[in-house]
Amino acid sequence: MATTRESGLVKALGLVSATTLVMGSMIGSGVFIVAADISRQVQSPGLMIMTWVVTAALTMTAALSYGELAAAMPHAGGQYVYLREAFGPLWGFLYGWTLLLVIQTGTIAAVAVAFAKFMGVFLPWVSAQNYLVGSGRIGVTTQQVVAIASIVFLTWSNTRGIRTGAAVQNVFTFAKIAALAGLIGLGFLVGRNAAAVGANFTGFWRNSGWSFDTIRLVGVATVGALFSSDAWNNVTFTAGEVRNPRRNLPLSLALGVAIVSALYILANLVYLNVLPLADIQTAPQDRVATAAAVRMLGPGAELLMAAAIMISTFGCNNGLILSGARVYYAMAQDGLFFRKAGLLDAVHHAPVFSLAVQCVWAVLLTLSGSYNDLLDYVIFAVLLFYILTIAGLFVLRRTRPELDRPYRAFGYPLLPAAYMVAAGLIEVLLLLYKPNYTWPGLIIVLLGVPVYFIWRGKATI
Repeated sequence: MATTRESGLVKALGLVSATTLVMGSMIGSGVFIVAADISRQVQSPGLMIMTWVVTAALTMTAALSYGELAAAMPHAGGQYVYLREAFGPLWGFLYGWTLLLVIQTGTIAAVAVAFAKFMGVFLPWVSAQNYLVGSGRIGVTTQQVVAIASIVFLTWSNTRGIRTGAAVQNVFTFAKIAALAGLIGLGFLVGRNAAAVGANFTGFWRNSGWSFDTIRLVGVATVGALFSSDAWNNVTFTAGEVRNPRRNLPLSLALGVAIVSALYILANLVYLNVLPLADIQTAPQDRVATAAAVRMLGPGAELLMAAAIMISTFGCNNGLILSGARVYYAMAQDGLFFRKAGLLDAVHHAPVFSLAVQCVWAVLLTLSGSYNDLLDYVIFAVLLFYILTIAGLFVLRRTRPELDRPYRAFGYPLLPAAYMVAAGLIEVLLLLYKPNYTWPGLIIVLLGVPVYFIWRGKATI
């Protein structure tokens, strides 16, 4: 059935392109910024690094587990398909619904605005205070216009087919990796600040210990690091277009997550090598990477970092736009979304209508300015779907023992179970200590239940 449905898709992604999709979708602006908020929460250089180590361990465990599902079911839609096969179409729909409503489109909007914000460093005309129409919540700023233009352009380029999208992804991912590696290299080779090293690495584990309070601090702070490391699963959405997917999907997940996680940990060690913890906590507008670059290279480094973050966010959004549309395409194939979303362009074999729907909603979120609130609300739901998908690994081992599994999850069942326990603990901590960020996310997910039954009842839409 899946083969027939995906017969029009072009197998254009090899191992390199699949890996750059993993890496490029993960690296946006978060690694350059969130260290400030994390350090304010944990009040300890050691716990700041521990937050990223825990995030790396969780993300890698999840990626290795997803590798089995991706190799066994290499179909367009990825995680949507895994949830559908393990728990039924309702759960797949709820994931796709939340992805379209908030997760993918909200992230696209936020990343596009970050791109425009850093363009404003070069072009002061691009500003959140420069209104073209109206003012306040009902106004449209030049920053929003640039953000929307970037979303529309990347959507259009991805309507030209998977090869065009992959080419853009490869170029920008290699560029952003080079920029991040350059920052790390400078930080260790020439950026060492004796005062910062003394302040940070003397009493490295201050304000920490083997206590529930330490676990709570790290668990809650990990949310920022997890969000900065998110979207690694997007390559599974494009599985129908990956060559030799049974080999390349698990490999790309493992390689991409491993490389990005290592870069993130090294980048945060550079921040501690260059800036005292107090300066990390009080970096202007939380731009820790920019503060570190300025300390190493002088004021001109602000322009270098702005250019690096523009490259990073542009490439990140290309990956998000490319991959997200494949989920709505798969939903439409199951009769759970607009039928036109399940059609491919005859020339470029791209899900053009699916891309257009995603573009329109992301643009509306950009204009509303509510995307950051929505993303805060949905973090709980994102983690919940990761837990459910890995639970699906156990379910499918039991219910589909005959399924061809060319790759089996590393460390099964201990590592996947450990992930579920650790991620579940983070969920409990969020419920207890950040309830404002949890219940709205659950409500967004649950709103999809009546929509699912309405759609099932009107399959001809």
